[in-house]
Amino acid sequence: MPRLILCSDDFAFSREVSLTITGLAQAGKLNAISCMAVMPGWPTDAALLRYLPDHVEIGLHLTLTGERPLTAMPRLAPQGHLPAINDLGRLTRAGTAPLDEIAVEVRAQFDSFIQALGRPPAFVDGHQHAHALNGIRDIVLEETAIRAPGAWVRCCTDSFIAMMSRPFRGKALASAWHSLGLKRDATRHGLRCNDSFAGHYDFASDYTSLFPVFLRRPGMVHLVMCHPGKGDRANDEIASARVREATALRALSIADMAAAEGLAFPA
Repeated sequence: MPRLILCSDDFAFSREVSLTITGLAQAGKLNAISCMAVMPGWPTDAALLRYLPDHVEIGLHLTLTGERPLTAMPRLAPQGHLPAINDLGRLTRAGTAPLDEIAVEVRAQFDSFIQALGRPPAFVDGHQHAHALNGIRDIVLEETAIRAPGAWVRCCTDSFIAMMSRPFRGKALASAWHSLGLKRDATRHGLRCNDSFAGHYDFASDYTSLFPVFLRRPGMVHLVMCHPGKGDRANDEIASARVREATALRALSIADMAAAEGLAFPA
């Protein structure tokens, strides 16, 4: 039976975000959590993950934009702060991204994840989908194949019909464009990917109304990203959206909504 993976990104972005995410998982509202092992609070927040239901998958949210890296990156982050996603994208398109620095940082984030949890991630993705960028994706797939060969990797593509059936088509098409060929590349490394992907929106619209649309036209393994949270960490551009998402997810009957689209959840 096709299944829904409802994945909360940005665990460890702040303590409040981490507490919100684990609360939702304990309540049966999420079945995957993607963790920012680059964050200062990650080692402490990781303890919150130890008592979740077995069906909740814990993955690595590789972070190559917007935060402080774990390693010295004098070319990519000369001031100690990773670039914005658009800047990183320009570097990869121009072939000038310091891939050697990025490879060291990716390894360090895998180390941080495994050290805190004592096991490899169940899946791997990237903050703002940076893991799919050309050049970077090869590093991510190679490291995942070595460190977490049983993991699946997020692919941000879907069928054209499915993307056109949901709102915010431009965002979906942009993500799909950056992920072109990712499934093929993952297969070459012996890795799996999700079959379909949704969750794009403007972080301002009514999430309760939008959520059912994310479940339309699913594949066999349908991945929906979300970003629930709480609090007001400095420079968090989607702080209010996190609260709205958390409120909506608590209230929605997600298993029933998934079943209406032929999807198993939380399995």
